[in-house]
Amino acid sequence: MIADASEARERVEDFQKRFALLKAEIGKEIVGYSDEVEKVLISLFAGGHVLLEGVPGIGKTTLVRVLSKALNVKFNRVQFSPDLMPADIVGTNVLVMGDDGQKEFRFQQGPVFANVLLADEINRATPKTQSALLEAMQEHRVTVGGTTYTLDQPFFVLGTQNPIEMEGTYPLPEAQVDRFLFKLNVGYLDEEDLMEVVERTTTAKVPEVNAVLTGDEVNQMRTLVREVAVAEHVKRYAVRLVRTTHPDSEVATESVKRYVKFGSSPRGIQTLMLAGKVHALIEGRFHLACEDVRSVFLPALRHRLLLNFEGEAEDKNTDDILREILEAVREMPEAASA
Repeated sequence: MIADASEARERVEDFQKRFALLKAEIGKEIVGYSDEVEKVLISLFAGGHVLLEGVPGIGKTTLVRVLSKALNVKFNRVQFSPDLMPADIVGTNVLVMGDDGQKEFRFQQGPVFANVLLADEINRATPKTQSALLEAMQEHRVTVGGTTYTLDQPFFVLGTQNPIEMEGTYPLPEAQVDRFLFKLNVGYLDEEDLMEVVERTTTAKVPEVNAVLTGDEVNQMRTLVREVAVAEHVKRYAVRLVRTTHPDSEVATESVKRYVKFGSSPRGIQTLMLAGKVHALIEGRFHLACEDVRSVFLPALRHRLLLNFEGEAEDKNTDDILREILEAVREMPEAASA
């Protein structure tokens, strides 16, 4: 715990510097996408996982690879495909010859035993294989043959998926989607950014990304995040926002009642609090404000709303519904006097 205000300021400034250093290092190779990079890093320090959705070739996989280079941690990549099996991810027991000449089963770790795991094209694997990540993402452990193995920290999963090529894909189960702290929609770059991409990727001048943070430093920064102070009215504001996503709630908006089948789970509130705390720290504050909650509201909840038949038929966008909620839900009255 932090002893006094001066120590708090010092640790907040240290967090800001490390966060900015990591973001700048990633920016050596990643052009544009400043907001997406920031949201990925917010998720990293909040202790969550990220689902990146976008058309092929826009740099989703590159972003993850560059992040792994900027962190001095173990990185593994899994290319998901229909024939991928759960054991290909978590590992399996193999029969080997022991030192005493007797055969014995020994656990062979899978790629999930890493600090940063890239689940590339995650929706190409079957539901059975996708579910192999559920325990790892939520509990940070895997169970094989009745034995449980704990994963090293930090453990950070970045999944990518392609929204336009549906043949040979399997939609992620709601239970797995809910395990992701953020869902980020990665769009196209503008003309100037594309010019910079051409310059960086088609010439002999290749930017070099160096490791600027260790796994222990990431864990220390995660610990600080959980120490950020939260006032009662800010907690209630986050709770009210999530309750408004439930169509059977008395505070639901008309759009929610008409187009939403299921609203956000309690993980949505946890996400708003933890991700908001990271945002507060990078803004130089050691207390969570309502503006921090608003800043992470869309990526935190866009994948936690399930549209009903009418919403699907009218092709409603969950982001538009969430923006309406932000307009409808004002800050709690205590905020004015806080």
